[in-house]
Amino acid sequence: MEENRRGPYFSNGNPRTVIKGVVVGGTMLVPGVSGGSMAIILGIYDDLIYSVSSFMKHKLASLKFLILFSLGGALGMFLFSRPILYMIETFPKPTLYFFMGAVLGSVPMIFKKSELKGFSIRGLCYIVAGAVIVLAISFIPAVGADTDLEANFTGMLFLALAGFIAAVALVLPGISVSYLLLILGLYDETVTAISQMYMPFLLPLGIGLVLGIIMTTKILEKAMTEYPQPTYLMILGFVLGSLGEVFPGIPAGMEILVCIVALAAGIGIIYLISNKF
Repeated sequence: MEENRRGPYFSNGNPRTVIKGVVVGGTMLVPGVSGGSMAIILGIYDDLIYSVSSFMKHKLASLKFLILFSLGGALGMFLFSRPILYMIETFPKPTLYFFMGAVLGSVPMIFKKSELKGFSIRGLCYIVAGAVIVLAISFIPAVGADTDLEANFTGMLFLALAGFIAAVALVLPGISVSYLLLILGLYDETVTAISQMYMPFLLPLGIGLVLGIIMTTKILEKAMTEYPQPTYLMILGFVLGSLGEVFPGIPAGMEILVCIVALAAGIGIIYLISNKF
């Protein structure tokens, strides 16, 4: 893997890393939208996996890369998560059709990474398996965790565990962090804690998240290195399966045209980003 890709040292000190972090952070809390999918769309996903899983091999370069990305991500979550959620509440169908277009725009990029040369029953099975996993997660009912913003030991342990679980969604494209937070009954509390910068809530959540990311990326990098084709095809399935979470229903009247334009805009913007960034 190290020989076939640029590694985090290529992006070291690059302001584009911060910009991409802002975009990933800003969209990550939108229900149904995967931070991993957005990282793939922006062409930074492999660097993120490599910089975490191989941190000890390239300590300084990986640390600088992760700091830049994390600063951008935190800034994006703070600045844009609320406006994006406002757009979803005010213009739900056009906004979500735009995100669907963004997801669809990433499909050629992921398929290219799989290096699948032609139609394959086995390849199709990998894609279907990935989509089924994401769709199965979407059918898990949300439960109330009775967790509020008051700090206590039991609550902090639960938040650390929730962060660990959310790390899987953060690392794997197509699985929405926000949806898992909804399942755990922590979505509203997390958005509120971020907007208020309430550290007794965010710190244990962040610790669990970091531990989960470290463990998940180790496994994923090994899979991407030793079994690249099935891994990327399953990732493609994750991404396609996530469309079911984002899909807001069929529009009616003049909204049909607006949604078509929004869908095309999402595909077009991602195409430009994937070729220019």
